[in-house]
This record gives sequence, C-alpha cells and structure tokens, in this order.
Amino acid sequence: MLENKFIPTNILEKNISGKITWSSPSNIALVKYWGKKENQIPENQSISFTLEACKTITNLYYSKNESSSKDFSFKVFLDNVPKPDFEPKIETFFKRIEVYMPFLKDFHFKIETKNTFPHSSGIASSASGMSALALCLMSVEKELNPEISEEYFNKKASFLARLGSGSACRSIEGDLVVWGKHNNIDGSSDLFGIKYPYQVHDNFKNYQDTILLVDKGEKQVSSTVGHNLMHGHPFAQERFKEAEENITKIKGILESGDLKAFIALVESEALTLHAMMMTSMPYFILMKPNTLEIINKIWNFRKQTGLHICFTLDAGANVHILYPEKEAKTILEFIKTELVAYCQNGHYICDRIGFGAKKL
Repeated sequence: MLENKFIPTNILEKNISGKITWSSPSNIALVKYWGKKENQIPENQSISFTLEACKTITNLYYSKNESSSKDFSFKVFLDNVPKPDFEPKIETFFKRIEVYMPFLKDFHFKIETKNTFPHSSGIASSASGMSALALCLMSVEKELNPEISEEYFNKKASFLARLGSGSACRSIEGDLVVWGKHNNIDGSSDLFGIKYPYQVHDNFKNYQDTILLVDKGEKQVSSTVGHNLMHGHPFAQERFKEAEENITKIKGILESGDLKAFIALVESEALTLHAMMMTSMPYFILMKPNTLEIINKIWNFRKQTGLHICFTLDAGANVHILYPEKEAKTILEFIKTELVAYCQNGHYICDRIGFGAKKL
C-alpha cells in the first residue's frame, strides 16, 4: 500500500517541546472536486490556483502529555478565543492520522489559529486551516526525525491535510496544484496534491483573483454533507467523467495560453458544481440573488470590452473573479464601480496566485 510509506520507522527522542508557526493559503479550484469515496479519496480529479492573501496562520505549541489517560490532548483557539466546537473535528483528524503520526498522544498541543478572511464563508477556510495544522505537525515529526527530505515533508503534509479536509491537500504548494490520479498528469495521486508539472503560458503567470463577499455568514450546507449528496446522484457518473476530460482540456489551455477557452471551461465548471447541488436530494441553491447579478454584469462587461474576466464559485454565494495581471487596472475599476455594491457591507478581497505555505 502506497500509504504505508508515510508510517514513520525512525522516531527518535520524544521528550521535546516548543512552538511552530505555519501560514497556509486557501485555494480555488478551476476543475472542481465534488464527491468523495472512503478515506477522503476524491471521486474525480481537480486542479486549483493557490491563493496568496487568503490564508490561515497557525501556532502549534507542543509539550509532553502529562495526562495518564493517554487520549489525545489539545486545546483550540481561533483569534485567541477558545473554540471547543472545533475540537470534535480535530479529534477526528487526529484519529485518522494517528497511524501515520504514532507520537501524537505523547504530546499536549495548543493550537492557535487565525484567518485573513471570514471563517466558514465559502473561501475554503478548512483547506487553509487543516493544511496549516498538518504542516505544523510535520515540523514536529521533522524535529523527531531530522533526516526527512523536503519532498517527503511536502508530500506527507499534503497527504495528512487531505485526511482533515480534501481540498486542503492542494494548499501546501503552488501556484497550480493537481489532486487525483489522472493518466495525463505524471505523478498525480488520489492520496495527495502535486505541483502542476508542466509548462504554463505567461498569460497565467501572476493571475489575479478578486473575491466578492456576497454572503459572509455560515455556509448553507457543509462541504461534507454536499460531497455525500453525490452518492446515488442521478448525474454523478457523467459529472466525474466530465471532470476527467476537463483536466485533459485545461492542460492544453495552460500550455497554449488560450484565455477564451480558459474562461469557458472555468465558468462551466463553477456552474456545473452548483447544478449538481440543485439536482441532488435534498437539493440546495447556494447562490444568492446578488451572485447572479454579479455573474450577469461580468458577462455584459466581457462582451462590451473583450477583456478576459471570468468568474468561478465554490460551494457558496461568494464570487471569485479571475483575470490576467495585464488587464488588472481596467477590471479592478469595473469591480469597484459596478460590483462591490452587491457585496455584503461592500467587502471584497484582492488576491492573486500564490506559491504555497510558508514556515514563519
């Protein structure tokens, strides 16, 4: 089993303590993953832009676990406030990864985390949060076994992050990351994300992503529930096949720099994700009226100007506006004058492609 290579065989002294800090970004999928098998394995492949400004910063304090119970020992804080409601998710994560990190119960962990964007608002806070925690834990493992290579470190961090939140495996590196075994992508795997290994046209370098916060509240349906709705979905198998074909298509687009083909594929993927939610049972409409207003204004502006602006969506109401850097000045002016009015309290985030997590 490929997973077995992530079970450590050379753990040294465990009587250590300290503090580790990692910053890990969110990501936005261009070809969407929706639906998963057991053990956080994706039903279809995905490819994402790693973001730069939208990130989670996590401090992990670790010390010897003095408890005699030998349970997992940890406390979680968000923005310096205790978050006991986060603990069940962390407990589940620790249970999933314990076989790959058998030293977890030897330590007490204090997890301090904060986001640069609204939590649970559809900007993949679980992706940045779980990847940041996985990286912190990998730093503990590296202290226990300094011989770990950088390649192994990143691969295992992505593998562990996936067991916390599927899309988290795409936040370790950048600027483009593929997750899911695909015959046309060398090195791709269902177990972890990989840095996109092929030539990318200059048109896609330093691509911009302005995120319009249409609704900053809790998502209507959790990602876990949403993914589970794909089981028995009448259109699921066709959707998985389409995603596989779109990975092949986007590979050619990224090489050629064809911005019109990029726009068509990315917007179709976004709408397909929402169509799958609208045709599941139970069904959900995750877009808000302002989401649709923004989409229509983007289409009209693109038709009038010929500029290469497009949108994508995650499983929520917020709109990611993607565009090349060379067109940024005009498009940003359009966003500020025409689109920000549809955002909750006028809030939006100017982001761009980033290059993965950083140890601080």
